Amino acid sequence: MRSLVFLPGFMCDADLWSDMLPQLEPLGALHFGNVYEDDTLEGMAARVLAEAPERFVLIGFSMGGFVARILTLMAPERVAGVAFVASSARGYSDEERARRISGFRPGDRPPRAAGTVTTAMGLHPDRETDPVLLDRLRGMQRRLGPEVRKRQAALVRRDGYADLERITCPSLVIACRQDRLRTLGETERMAQALPNSRFSIIEDCGHMAPLEKPHELSARLTTWIESTGL
Repeated sequence: MRSLVFLPGFMCDADLWSDMLPQLEPLGALHFGNVYEDDTLEGMAARVLAEAPERFVLIGFSMGGFVARILTLMAPERVAGVAFVASSARGYSDEERARRISGFRPGDRPPRAAGTVTTAMGLHPDRETDPVLLDRLRGMQRRLGPEVRKRQAALVRRDGYADLERITCPSLVIACRQDRLRTLGETERMAQALPNSRFSIIEDCGHMAPLEKPHELSARLTTWIESTGL
């Protein structure tokens, strides 16, 4: 049976993928990587690899894409194919890392005085105040808590575009047209650097594709997996 391993983004838990499960479950056994106990990308990759099936298709969303890149290079014989969703290989500046450590991601709007976040830059501009989506984002952050935030915010993300040239398995890069946390250029650059890649853009979608466009994202992944014979 085919196995798929999913790696979430910053401060996202398994609920990130919930709306996609009905379409993904027919593809095989689904596994959700543990990226919550380490404060380095290498540590996260090693932990996921230790708990993963012998061979699998890897799907990394946002921060999970950084982990996916390192994991694939760490054990290329075990990764049948890798998909990067709304991700990048761009290194973070010292300023960006400092903002994450202080509690804000690049592009975030500071919370109001009452402490309630009423918008999310990770969502499409037309959905940034959607109460259902905001509640799901807050729920994941509450469940993971301050210790996970501290570890994930401490991650050092160095430029990895040159490393992508060594990933020779089938790959898929998915960008989101209205992503305000990842530029289309930096995501497309991943596809250009990967030697065996496909590039796809989801329209009318912000950064949080698994929440905003779960059915379309599932369809893109399914088509890629089936057409490449993974």
